[in-house]
Amino acid sequence: MTVTIKVEHMSKSYNGITVVDDLTLDVAKGEVFGLLGANGAGKSTTIECVIGTKKSDKGRVSVLGMDPLSHRKEVYERVSVQFQESNYQDKIRVDELCETTQALYQNTTDYKELLDQFGLSDKLKNQVNDLSGGQKQRLFIVLALIPDPDVVFLDELTTGLDARARRDVWKKLAELKKKGLTIFLTSHFMDEVEALCDTICILKKGKSVFYGTVKDAISSSPYESFEDAYLWYTDEEDK
Repeated sequence: MTVTIKVEHMSKSYNGITVVDDLTLDVAKGEVFGLLGANGAGKSTTIECVIGTKKSDKGRVSVLGMDPLSHRKEVYERVSVQFQESNYQDKIRVDELCETTQALYQNTTDYKELLDQFGLSDKLKNQVNDLSGGQKQRLFIVLALIPDPDVVFLDELTTGLDARARRDVWKKLAELKKKGLTIFLTSHFMDEVEALCDTICILKKGKSVFYGTVKDAISSSPYESFEDAYLWYTDEEDK
């Protein structure tokens, strides 16, 4: 197994409050890894420390064999991130935003092919502000894939998509996984996690409360469905 992301005993605090607590995980090449947890569980901070936009207080992080802090440029060229909330220039067109993103990287994928794959080829000349929420979400995934990354981080990737569009996105990601892309995602949709993830880590107040497969998460809980098991691990079943 080739390890793409390695996190060892990572911790991060703000103003004396621990947000990520002694987290250890491995993500293999070509794997879909799911980081789960309630809002405020530490998912975003974990991703920020892994990609090097924030420095952890303790522990070690390696991405593609590199320290994301000391090898930021090299990691930047091979790792891409799609966040749920993305900022872009007001009144910019879809093609302009794609071309701007493409210009930031040496090796890229044809964005027109990606737009076609994600059902946005007819929106090429539309302003991004005129797209629906679901269309914007698909566009942000396209932007994350334009650099032809080895690793992509996807934050709530299908929020705002209808059932058919979500399944179309799952299919495209499964195809990319077969080509060797490593996918690190967060999601609040348990059916999505079941459909996509090889391995998951469930966070509760910054600490890992489960690490393994979806099947193991269910078998280690008192429940038969993954959604119920997830709520049990996070103590949210009565909320």
